[in-house]
Amino acid sequence: MTTQSAQTTLLDRTFRVSLVLKGLDGVLELIGGVLLLLVTPKQIGDLVRFLTQHELAQDPHDFVANSLVHMSSNLSVSASVFGAIYLLLHGLVKIVLVWAVLKDKLWAYPWMIAFLLVFILYQGYRIAVAFSWGLVLLTAFDIFIVWITAREYRLHKARSQESSAEAQPAD
Repeated sequence: MTTQSAQTTLLDRTFRVSLVLKGLDGVLELIGGVLLLLVTPKQIGDLVRFLTQHELAQDPHDFVANSLVHMSSNLSVSASVFGAIYLLLHGLVKIVLVWAVLKDKLWAYPWMIAFLLVFILYQGYRIAVAFSWGLVLLTAFDIFIVWITAREYRLHKARSQESSAEAQPAD
């Protein structure tokens, strides 16, 4: 019995920590979205060139530095606005859902699961088109969050049904 409650406690803590990380990710997305609205593509390109110039001076064939310079030089205003809107909406939805789940709002659990499943599908598509270990790890984390959120939702739903049954007067 102690093992089960210790495991539940560990999973509960893991769930809370994972949600907080997801919420912090949402805050970073909001900040990134605001920055994309405030900073022009030319300024982004200039900043990337400044940040990579030392590395490229030492190794002109550095894959990461060259990729960053190439991506930032191809950034258009419309792509920048799309990225900003995407990050702002994604971050805001994530923050609202994380807050609601942390406040034990039962309605938020299915929305969190659905929201993450949509992004897992999109991330799977992106992985198939342009493989990235970072995206694979993010997707694995999102899959874990979906699993643990579904688990917590089942537990909360069962508890609320038990409370309702106990509150009902016996016939």
